[in-house]
Amino acid sequence: MTDAGSSQRPGFTTVLVSTFTTVFLAELGDKTQLATLLLSAESGQPWLVFGGAALALICSSLVGVLVGRWLSSVLQPERLEQMAGLLMVGLGLWLGSQALQSVLHGHLL
Repeated sequence: MTDAGSSQRPGFTTVLVSTFTTVFLAELGDKTQLATLLLSAESGQPWLVFGGAALALICSSLVGVLVGRWLSSVLQPERLEQMAGLLMVGLGLWLGSQALQSVLHGHLL
């Protein structure tokens, strides 16, 4: 049961800004940024490191876009959202358990 307004896609600016904001915030302070920081400091060639890191992010984003495009043609949007939510909860639980194990083992050593 869908209404006519739900089939409209968001506009160019909305998609661009929301994608930039989401990816930018998700990448802040993660392992990739820290690795890039270290590579830049060690190599002494920050622009080459920037170029390599930017190209890597573009390529990994391309994989996400292509897989997302394929999944959207195979699955209904509601099912895709449910699967993404379950994946995020599962990853959160797994990472939380890894952190807890690390803390417990750190105190036992």
